[in-house]
Amino acid sequence: MIELTSNAATQLLALVREKGLDAEKAGLCLGVEKGGCAGLQYAMTIGSPGADDQCIERDGARLYVAADSVAQLDGSIVDYDNGLAGAGFRIRNPKASRSCGCGTSFEPTQNSQG
Repeated sequence: MIELTSNAATQLLALVREKGLDAEKAGLCLGVEKGGCAGLQYAMTIGSPGADDQCIERDGARLYVAADSVAQLDGSIVDYDNGLAGAGFRIRNPKASRSCGCGTSFEPTQNSQG
C-alpha cells in the first residue's frame, strides 16, 4: 500500500485546480523508470491515469501509480515538502537502499528489484 499524506493531498488538489484540470479525474501520476544518479528515478506528472494505474484517494486528491511501478513503491509515503531544497512532492520509499541528494532517484534494495 502507498500512502498519500494529508499535506500532499492538500497541495496536490490545489495544483490540479490551479492547472484548470478536473479534480475528479486528474491527479499526480507516479512511476519508476531507469535513470537518475542512483539507477532508478521517480517520474511524476499532473494529469490523467493510464488504463491500469492504481488510484489512491485522500481528501479529494488522487494519486495514480503506474501498474509496472506498484511493487517498487509498495510501502512508500508520498508527502509534500516546502524546505530549503525547494518545494515539491517527496517519496519516502522503504525499498530504496540509498537515494541521491535531490531525492528524485534511488537504488533499490536487492530483494525489491522487480
